[in-house]
Amino acid sequence: MDGPLLSAQSVTREYRLGGSTVCAVSDVSLSVAGGEFVALLGSSGSGKSTLLNLLAGLDRPTSGAIFVQGRNLAQLSPIELARYRRQTAAMVFQSFNLLPRMTLEENVELPLRLEEVDRHERSARVTEALERVGLAQRRHHRPSELSGGEQQRGAIARALVNRPRVLFADEPTGNLDSKNGDHILELLHELQSVLRMTIVMVTHERPLAERYAQRLVILSDGKLISDQPLSPSATRGAAASVTASERAPSGASA
Repeated sequence: MDGPLLSAQSVTREYRLGGSTVCAVSDVSLSVAGGEFVALLGSSGSGKSTLLNLLAGLDRPTSGAIFVQGRNLAQLSPIELARYRRQTAAMVFQSFNLLPRMTLEENVELPLRLEEVDRHERSARVTEALERVGLAQRRHHRPSELSGGEQQRGAIARALVNRPRVLFADEPTGNLDSKNGDHILELLHELQSVLRMTIVMVTHERPLAERYAQRLVILSDGKLISDQPLSPSATRGAAASVTASERAPSGASA
């Protein structure tokens, strides 16, 4: 379709805190094309995570509008909004959020159970997602038996299993060391470059954003202060050639 996949138009989000009003996002306009990798950068309290939640349909703006594929999220019914969050958009958080009593396979399968997908189709999609992130051999392990890097890749597999158009990632490397952070960003870049998935990522790590994203959007005090394209780098080109199977051996210790 013509036009951007995602569009925020003069979006403001205010919260009441005690007797005062806090403006987390102030009059932000931003468009994201399908297949683009955009990094939202800013210090703590800049509004980047609030903006991500608005785009993901987890929160509603105080004023302004969020459009996805030309549809205003505010005009969707609760059922339609839930369907958007399950089918069109997927979310990956800093804290992994894998259910501890379930195996990795069961965690990845859960969104498909909620969608009442046929058992044989569920099995095929779970295997596909786990192979994509290099964790097929760890499918029967529980989260406590996985490293931090493996848990985050498992969370990404869970996000992928419904084949969303957009992946929202909120500080996906925040709980990882630099090596595993690089692995996660390589994986996100592969999803964007190979599967043409749209990635919108919040981060405070500018060097990682500059290596892997196509655009760098900087927020400060709730306002968008910079929106700049990033030039392709040799590192990013190398990252695109890394496949899930090539990462699998190192994933056992990641």
